[in-house]
Amino acid sequence: MTLILDAGGVSALAGQRARLAELRERDLWPPVVPSVVLTEALTGDHRRDHHTNRLLRLCLINTVDEDLARQAARLRTATGRPGEIAATDAIVVAQAARTSEPNILTSDPGDIRSLSANCTTAIAITPT
Repeated sequence: MTLILDAGGVSALAGQRARLAELRERDLWPPVVPSVVLTEALTGDHRRDHHTNRLLRLCLINTVDEDLARQAARLRTATGRPGEIAATDAIVVAQAARTSEPNILTSDPGDIRSLSANCTTAIAITPT
């Protein structure tokens, strides 16, 4: 299983050593984080971002290429409410759809479910 984090997932794990240890024990480490998630998860202030940056150094940061962005746009449009769903969430789901046994850790399970309903890959969703 591959753990994928959205911004809420990153925030939920930052500074949580016990939870990180649990994920390692369950063989869900390292998680995948699409690079665009950093825009939502970080403030740009190294003092406020300390715990988040420590976590991100342990993650696999995946670059968002054109194909992934286009797939995310299709997923977002297919929900019927593209103006209400964050592009970042669509990219997280598009990344998950390319992954073996994906499990998304998210603070927004409703939108992630709406997006993943349009995928051929079964995506597990874990609320933060």
